[in-house]
Formats: sequence, structure tokens, C-alpha cells
Amino acid sequence: MKFRTWFFSFIILLLIWPFSGHADAAAARPIEIVLDGRILSSDAPPYIKPKNNVTMVPLRVISEGLGAQVDWLASAKSVTIAKDSNIIVLRVGSTSAQVNHAAVKLDVSAEIQSGRTMVPLRFVGEQLGLQVDWNSATRTIALSSQGTSIPPITGPTTPVIPPTEQPSTPPPAVQQPGGGGAASELRGVWVSSVLNLDWPTKASYGNAEQQKQEYIKLLDEIQAMGLNAVFVQVRPTADALYPSQLVPWSVYLTGTAGKDPGYDPLAFLIEETHRRGMQFHAWFNPFRASMNADTSKLPSSHVVHQHPDWIVKFADKLYINPGIPEARQHIIDAIMEVVNGYDIDGVHLDDYFYPSGETASSKFNDDATMKRYNAKQLNKGDWRRDNINQFVRDLGQNIRAVKPAVSYGISPFGVWRNKASDITGSDTKAGITAYDSTYADVRTWIRNEWIDYVTPQLYWSLTRPEVRYDILTDWWAQEVRGTRVKLYIGHAPYKIGTPEVGWHSADEIIHQLEYNERIPEVKGSIFFSAKDLRKNPLGLVPLLKSYFGS
Repeated sequence: MKFRTWFFSFIILLLIWPFSGHADAAAARPIEIVLDGRILSSDAPPYIKPKNNVTMVPLRVISEGLGAQVDWLASAKSVTIAKDSNIIVLRVGSTSAQVNHAAVKLDVSAEIQSGRTMVPLRFVGEQLGLQVDWNSATRTIALSSQGTSIPPITGPTTPVIPPTEQPSTPPPAVQQPGGGGAASELRGVWVSSVLNLDWPTKASYGNAEQQKQEYIKLLDEIQAMGLNAVFVQVRPTADALYPSQLVPWSVYLTGTAGKDPGYDPLAFLIEETHRRGMQFHAWFNPFRASMNADTSKLPSSHVVHQHPDWIVKFADKLYINPGIPEARQHIIDAIMEVVNGYDIDGVHLDDYFYPSGETASSKFNDDATMKRYNAKQLNKGDWRRDNINQFVRDLGQNIRAVKPAVSYGISPFGVWRNKASDITGSDTKAGITAYDSTYADVRTWIRNEWIDYVTPQLYWSLTRPEVRYDILTDWWAQEVRGTRVKLYIGHAPYKIGTPEVGWHSADEIIHQLEYNERIPEVKGSIFFSAKDLRKNPLGLVPLLKSYFGS
């Protein structure tokens, strides 16, 4: 009798085993979201709430993938989603939503998981006029905006609405002509920590809660302008806005270099940014070591004390010598510490490679370094450019090896070379150039596709004859054409209202954005800097809100 019971149990197990294996494999397969045949990227994996059979997706899918405008109100923990004539308001934890001012019941409320706001996809999709179809066999959600008939859905995916995020930065799409560019274009702002220019303020030194509230307010304001990405300076002077094993705490957090601020600022910044569906790019100043030559207030763990042989003094500032291979690798290691340890959307470098401004009597003293490390027997200019080229290439290889989805880009000086110096350069008469003054051979980076995007700092007006904005935009567009390198433009709202040619009106920025719309290679804009936007120079803010439709 025991044998018969065991035998029948064994037969049943053999019969169900293959099916349960397939079921497990299917359940393990990640959920894929497709809109009109195009696979949508997701910064966090969608998942199913089994009790309600509802698919939850990160808010970024709504803002990036579906092109909706998303505004997050931190005080109320509510998010407003707007697209065409539809307006949806969701609150974290609430089982009802407001759709065009009418209350609608939700099967599942919006929730926050691992710093991401997750929303029920079907609800949001259908309220935005999409048809939603779930294929349980392939674990695929098909969204259709074509108005075609789709069979009833029998599987997961339901209410979708965003509780804590806003328009995320896009994998830039081609802009549409007319009003405000494409909904998916990158609209970023630089947030400088050096000298406490943008965040945090000196008044917040040592006060973690005040620093958090300052950043929340900053995000509130720039998000309301229609921006969807921040580029926050996390390494201002060979230091860190995060706990590091390689570099000390930044002086701009507490007023004392090397002092622990009592929390992890970078972790907070990323979480608060992602909560709104915005992108967070970690901005690194690679080679600047100190804003002045006084090293007495720098901690013993700072590179100026650890490796004084790497340091060059120039114009009363201290720099890490780019000609020393070990120094370059140290900087790469410091950047990779963030890439490996944090959920950032991008690594961003500014134009601080070799300092500009050398004269016959004031030189960047690297002759001994060149004599030691110039195996290729290059002249001084080519040797310096080769050092930077190696750094740019090697950093990109390191990033792609561990996190290929992390965007990697650089913001060089806006003129590569003048036509007078190189027939292939721009028709400009700039006093300094990226190639000859900072030794940044950006053309080589683009042609080798060592970087994912380039953001030239085009800080001149459309009417400045020596360096006209439109001429330079056209030149950079030609440089990236035919490559996979995206082009974002760096804009200068800080010049509005200054005596410089063309900046007598805030309309200058809008005219530049409108010019960008004509150039398909331009995939977005980044503004310098947050403090200047927030000052609303000559009424720029309402103009931006109108232009971006926010």
C-alpha cells in the first residue's frame, strides 16, 4: 500500500514538473513595455502586485516613454500628470485619483520602492488615451496610441498614475518643429557646489535637514520651469559630496574640509531627484585640486598631501597633473566609486582639463612630467592632448564595462578651433579654444565615440559677431552627424541683463531654443546655472514655462 501511494505521487510529480518549470521561467522573465512597436526603457524593473493582478511601473516610463508632463509636490506627496487635455492627480498611498477633477477609484495606489515612484500602468495609460494589452506568455505590455481595437486584457496591468516624480530626462528623441521641442528632449541645469554657488548654501553648513530642504526647493522651482534633469557637481575640488574611501568630504558641506556632514548627501540628492522622474547626472571636476594655493586647511587624506608630486600650482590654484598616468587613474577610480555605488543616470565632466591662460611668464609647469612620460615623442600640445584623450577613453571604457546604461558626456569650451587656425574649425574669432587652450581634442572623442554626448558651452548670443550662437550650433551639429554621439547645448542664462552683446532681453534664450528646433542633431539643452535661472533674470522663468509648456 505504501509503495502504491509513493508510486502514484511520483507519477503526478513527473506530469506537473515540466509545466511548473515553464511557469517559473516565464515568471522570471522581465516585463517588457512596448509603445506602438517601440520598446520603452525603464530605470527600475516593472513588477506585478499579485493580489490585484496590477503591473506597476516607475514614473519615468510615464514621463519619458509616454511624453507626459509630470509635476511632483513634495509637501502633499502628490503628482500631477498632464498630457493633451487630460490631467491626473495621484497621491502616494491613496486608493483614489483625480482625473480631470473627478474622483476615480484605484485598485492599487502609487507607491515608492527603492527610491522610485511606482504607478499602476493600465490606469494611467488608459486615462491618457492609450489602449493597453497584456500578453502573459511573453510578459509584454503593448501600449497603442493608434485607436485600433485591441482584445480584452486578461492579465496584469492596471491603474497607472504617478505619485512622486516628474518628467525624466530622455533618451533624446528627434525634436518636433514648433513650440517647445520634443517632450522627450533633455532639459537640464547645472548645479554647482563649488564656492556654494547653487547648492548647498553657506548658511546650511552642518545642517543636514536645511540642506535637504534647500535641494527640494531647488527641484520644485526648476521642475516647474519644465526642466527634467540635474547635473550636480559631486566632486568640486578633488573631494566628495558622498562618503568616499579615496577622497575627503568636501568643504562646501560643512565649511571644514574632511568633516562628515552626518548624512550621505549624494544618496539623498539621487533619491529626491528620481522620486520626481527626473534624471540625476553626477558632475565631476576631474583635475582641479583646490581653489587656492593654501593647503593648510585641507585634510591629510586630500590628494595635495597624499601625492604632492602630482600637484601643479597655476594662477594661485592647484591642479592634478594630467600628464601622470597614476594621477589620471586615481581620478578614474574616484569617479568609478560613484558609478559602482550609486544609481546615477550619467557621469558628466566639465572643461577643467589643462587650465587656460598660460603666458610667456606664467606657465603650467609640466616640463619634467613631459620629459618622463612622453614615450611617443610628441610636441607639448599634442602630448597634453594625448594625456586627456587617454583619460577620456579609459574612463568611458571603465563606465561601460560595469554600467553601460550610464550616460557619459563632457561639456567643453564652446569653440573647438577657429577657422583661422584650422580650416575645418568654426567661422569664429574666439580668444581661447578647447583644442589649443585646454587641450581638449573633442573631435577625436566624438569620432571614436568615446563619449555618449557632448555639451559645448555656447555662452554667446545670436548677434555676437566673433562667436555667433547659430554658427557654432551648426558647426557642432556637423561634428556629431553620422555618429552615435548626442549633442546637447550649454546655454548661459547668467549673461541675461549684462552689457555683453545680445543679452539685453531674456528672449535671447528662447530664440536660441527655437533655433535648436531646426537642427535635428540637437537633442536638448543644459542651463548654467541653477541660481541664475532661479533669479528669473529679466522675466526668463515665465518665458521658459511657456516655451516648454509647463
